[in-house]
Amino acid sequence: MKYWLAKTEPEEYGWDDLVASEDAMWNGVRNYAARNNMQRMAKGDPVFIYHSGKKPAIVGIAEVSRPHYDDPADPTGTWSVVNVRAKQKLKHPVHLSTIKKNKVFAESSLVKNSRLSVHELSEDQFNEVLSLSEKAIN
Repeated sequence: MKYWLAKTEPEEYGWDDLVASEDAMWNGVRNYAARNNMQRMAKGDPVFIYHSGKKPAIVGIAEVSRPHYDDPADPTGTWSVVNVRAKQKLKHPVHLSTIKKNKVFAESSLVKNSRLSVHELSEDQFNEVLSLSEKAIN
């Protein structure tokens, strides 16, 4: 099992939209590194949903419900999508500012390459986010 984080603009498609859709195609990724990460996702892998924008934070946990396949909107076959389904909203959002201060994330691509839209996390990083989500930290 691998652990993931997928970014989204909450004004365009946020956690509540994912919950309402029940099972959603995660599309629109147009970065090779992010696409390559998506291609490594397996059914059942957990995915943190991260709201980017004004108050960047991890807000919920989803899981991969369908591994990568060709993006139906891409006639070139270059880009991939996965399907995800919402599992659980975090008790408290985990803000990027908190993550950047935490030594567990010092080598994370989330800190080193924060513009990337799909990140792999270690099991320790995943568990640290779960722990941080139990506390109200801004």
